Amino acid sequence: MRTAVLLIVCGSLLCLTAGDALAIPNFKKQFEAKYADKEGTDAQKAVSKAMGAGTKGCLVCHMGKSKKMRNPYGMALSELLDKKEDKDNMEKIDEALEKVAKMKVDPNKSDSETFGDRLKAGKLPVEMEAASQ
Repeated sequence: MRTAVLLIVCGSLLCLTAGDALAIPNFKKQFEAKYADKEGTDAQKAVSKAMGAGTKGCLVCHMGKSKKMRNPYGMALSELLDKKEDKDNMEKIDEALEKVAKMKVDPNKSDSETFGDRLKAGKLPVEMEAASQ
């Protein structure tokens, strides 16, 4: 009986955490298609390599240990996209990626590069160290 309860609890926790990790796969899919193609341009290959494997790619939009914490790039996207309503709207996701690419990484600096400038240079939209804090 104890083992059965433990299995149910562990299974439930696994389902809950898997849902968070893959909450919006189309957002990531569109980002990768646009900016992180392993077979694409040199910049796309560099972004793909910088994203790495596994959950490291989550740091494109998120920071810290909680998926609720977003870096500046993720915050800008969240202003344009609703994770429930827009999760399957590939056109809207692509439009949001285009709009955010034109935004400055640091809006307080007039000479700040844009997120798109960084991506065209083969870099992630924000520094990985800043995204993981």
